Amino acid sequence: MTTTHTRTGTRTGTRADAYAAELRAAARHVGRRRFLTATGAAAALAFAVNLPAAGTAAAAELDGRRITEDPFTLGVASGDPLPHSVLLWTRLAPRPYEPGGGLPAGTRVTVEWELAHDEHFRRGVRRGTATAHAEFDHTVHVEAVGLAPGRDHFYRFRAGAWTSPVGRTRTAPAPGARPAAVKFAAVSCQAYHDGYFTAHRHLADEDLDVVFHLGDYLYEYAVDATGGARAYTDRTLPDVFARETVTLEDYRLRYALYKSDPDLRAAHAAHPFAVTWDDHETENNYAGGTPENGVPPEEFLIRRAAAYRAYWENQPLRRPQRPTGPDMRLYRRLRFGRLAQFDILDTRQYRSDQAYGDGWQTPGPASEDPSRTMTGATQERWLLDGWQDSLATWNVVPQQVVFSERRNLPTDAYKVSMDSWDGYPASRQRVLAGARAAGIENLMVLTGDVHVAYGLDIKADFRDPASRTVGTEIVTTSVSSGRNGSERPANYDNLTRANPHLRFYDGRRGYVTVALTEDSARADFRTVTAVTTPGAPVATAASFVTEAGRPGLTPA
Repeated sequence: MTTTHTRTGTRTGTRADAYAAELRAAARHVGRRRFLTATGAAAALAFAVNLPAAGTAAAAELDGRRITEDPFTLGVASGDPLPHSVLLWTRLAPRPYEPGGGLPAGTRVTVEWELAHDEHFRRGVRRGTATAHAEFDHTVHVEAVGLAPGRDHFYRFRAGAWTSPVGRTRTAPAPGARPAAVKFAAVSCQAYHDGYFTAHRHLADEDLDVVFHLGDYLYEYAVDATGGARAYTDRTLPDVFARETVTLEDYRLRYALYKSDPDLRAAHAAHPFAVTWDDHETENNYAGGTPENGVPPEEFLIRRAAAYRAYWENQPLRRPQRPTGPDMRLYRRLRFGRLAQFDILDTRQYRSDQAYGDGWQTPGPASEDPSRTMTGATQERWLLDGWQDSLATWNVVPQQVVFSERRNLPTDAYKVSMDSWDGYPASRQRVLAGARAAGIENLMVLTGDVHVAYGLDIKADFRDPASRTVGTEIVTTSVSSGRNGSERPANYDNLTRANPHLRFYDGRRGYVTVALTEDSARADFRTVTAVTTPGAPVATAASFVTEAGRPGLTPA
C-alpha cells in the first residue's frame, strides 16, 4: 500500500535497533559492487542468513518416525498450473512459531507425496518422495509432471506417521484447447494485524481454475501479542512477531504466522495459486535496490536477499523462480489454452526510484522522464514479445499497482501517486503501444495494492475522456489491510469526479472473481462486512461485463 515517505531520511529509534548485527556485519564486509557479482552475492547471503557453507550433503537424515507432533501445521498449497504439471508445496513445522519450526537444526527429512483423481486417493495418478532440507526451512517443492490437462487432482504429503491435509488443484487446459470458460480470482494485501482473513474462507468455496495473489502476502510490521485488530483473548502470540522483519529468521517466522491462519490455509488447499509480490514482502515502497529510507544500499540488498529467499521457500513456486542472493525472476507466463494468456509481472524489483520523494505529487519532468521504467527493459521486452506471439482471446496482466491514471482532485491542481504507474507514464505508454502493435484487442490488467476495489476503463489518452478505450483494469480490494473499510471512502466523490474512466469504487474488504469466455469477461466484486471480527458473510457488491472486441466495463 502506498504511503508517503522520503528517500533522504535515516532510520531512528526502534526501527534502527531492529536491524540485526549480522546485516551490518555483512554490509561492512561486502560492498555494493561485490554484492552484485555472483560470488559476492553468495558471500553476502551466507553472512546475512547463516546458510550452511557446504550445502545439504552434510545434513543428517531425520527419521520421520521420530517426529512426535503434527508437522503439517501450515497446510498445503499448489501453484503455477501448466497443462501437464503443477507445483505442490508444504512445510514441516511441528512448532511453527519457533525458529526452525521445531525440527532439529541441520537435518533433512524424506517426505512422501501422492496425487490422485479423487479425494479418497482410490484412483492414484503419481507418487514419489522429496526432501525437506533445513537449508530451505524444511519446505517442500514438488513439480508433479505427466498429468492430464484441464482437470482436478487431489494431493497430500506424509512424513513419518503424519499425513497432511488434502489439497485440490487443477491443471491448465491443453495448449491448443478452447475451453468454454476460465474462472479465476484475484486477491491482495492481507495484513494479519488488521483483521481476519475471512475473504479467504469464502474464496475457498468458489469454483475456480486459479487464484492470482497480487502482493502484500505478508507485512513486515510488528504484530503484538493479541494480533492487533484481531484482539485475541484465547491466545498470546510470542514476542518474535513484535518486531519488524529484517532477517531471514524474521521473514520465515512471519510466514509461519500468516500460514497458520485457517482461512488462508483453506484457500490454498482449495485452489492453485499464482503469486507475485508487491513491497511489504520486503519493505514498504522500496524501488529496485533503493530502500524506503536512508539504509545503506548494500545493507538493504542483504535484507532483500533474505526476504526473497523466504518468499520462495513459503510459496508454491517452481525452480526457475528460486532466488540467487537479492535477485529472483518472478515474472512469468501461464497459458490456459487459446482462451487466456496470463503475463505475471514484477513491478518492484526492477523499477526506477519513485519521483519527487514518492507519495501523491504533482506530475512533472522528473516523473515524466522517458527513461523511467516500472518493469525494467528486459521484463518490458519479454511482455511485449509475449503479446506478439499470443494466440489467446484474452491477454491478462496480473501485477501490483494501479495502471490507469488516478487523479486525486477534479481540478487542475490534481496530484497522482508516484508509486503507481502514474509515476511512470512513459513506461505505461510503452506497454500500451506494445499492445497496440501486437493487435491485442482484449487487454485486462489485474491490480492490488490500494486496499479498495476499482473497475477502470484503460484509455488510449487519459487526458481525453473521449479517447478510445483500449482495455480494462480490475483492481481487487484487500483481504484485511485497512481494517473494515467502508463502501464509500472519504475521497469517493473527488476520485469519481476526477476520473471519468473509473466505473466502480468500493472500499470494503474482499476479493474479485473473473469469468472469461470467448465472448465476454464478467467481474464480480465480492465484499465482506467486517474483518475485525471473524466469520462475516460475503456478498457481491457489483458485477461488470466487458465484451470481447469491445473494451470497456458495463454493469452486468
